[in-house]
Amino acid sequence: MTSKNVDLLMLLKVTGHALETELAARLAAVGVTPRAQCVLTNALAGERTQSELAELSNLDKTTMVVTMDALEKAGLAERRLSSTDRRARIIVVTDDGREVVAKARQVVEELYDDVLGSLPEQQSAALVDGLSGLLEGRLAEKVECENPPRRRAVKSVVH
Repeated sequence: MTSKNVDLLMLLKVTGHALETELAARLAAVGVTPRAQCVLTNALAGERTQSELAELSNLDKTTMVVTMDALEKAGLAERRLSSTDRRARIIVVTDDGREVVAKARQVVEELYDDVLGSLPEQQSAALVDGLSGLLEGRLAEKVECENPPRRRAVKSVVH
């Protein structure tokens, strides 16, 4: 297959949108969005500032603020002063948030297993390896662009 025969960007966008839509529908049943689930999961990994979590979750600052506002309103996370830097706020997942993360993690695992399981094992492994290889290799460096496409919130690959 050559680049003349495939619109790679369209394949990735449409596939990503379909997966994100199904994930959003399934996570709604446990009361969280994919973006909120990603932030909560990353926040559980250690003491991190809102800016650090935004970077880990692939969110811009404005989207992160809106997400944190919603998480606080729902009682799933809190902003607290850092013990090491008075200017910084640390995101802390509440007990209710921990329960939601546990339920959401199960939903994500089931969906990913179902989607990847719909392919033959060799294709599934090749897909994951190939995409990971692109993100760690050829597409790892950010390209300067005067008018970059708007960065949409995406599910972190690490989960």
